[in-house]
Amino acid sequence: MEHHQQTLWGHLPLLVRANSKESVEHILQALWRTRKTGLDGADREIIRAMLQLDNDSDLDPLLVCLRMLIRRCVYENINKEDIQKLFPSEVLPELQRLLTLLLQKFQREWQEDVQKDQVTLPRLKAMTWKVENQETELTDPVAVINLKLQNDGESNAVDMDVKFQLSKDTLDTMLKSMYCIRDQLSDNVETSNRNA
Repeated sequence: MEHHQQTLWGHLPLLVRANSKESVEHILQALWRTRKTGLDGADREIIRAMLQLDNDSDLDPLLVCLRMLIRRCVYENINKEDIQKLFPSEVLPELQRLLTLLLQKFQREWQEDVQKDQVTLPRLKAMTWKVENQETELTDPVAVINLKLQNDGESNAVDMDVKFQLSKDTLDTMLKSMYCIRDQLSDNVETSNRNA
């Protein structure tokens, strides 16, 4: 595992090929923007051109390394002063300084993005479901679960049928979990209503 880490960090010097600090900044912002979808072909083309790379075999390990740094910087709540400690000593000092500077620059903005992503769930007002147990002699029991999710303050509910085969034990466990989630959602709503 350690060997893998070292070979991964060994790709960071490729950033030295970028002709400016702005280029490296663009790469980091592109990686953050595509954190859920991955880079598309056009983005990869632009980054390859910035770093004067011929193919993806050099690019991919570098991007993995940068995504790892970004994730740790954003999700592990690292102090700005401690960002530089994310780098092992083998990373060139000038690269450490550049990346530390840029990660510090974006850390707060990115952490706010993450909070915005998470705000959507507590707005769920209700979750209801019904389970139909369809048993025949030929097949295992099939649970058809109809989930209804309703957004607070919005009339439109999302309705969907989910079908899968479950043993009775698994079904019982799952229903307990769903009751638990529903209770938590209800508690959230009551608390916010009381506070309002």
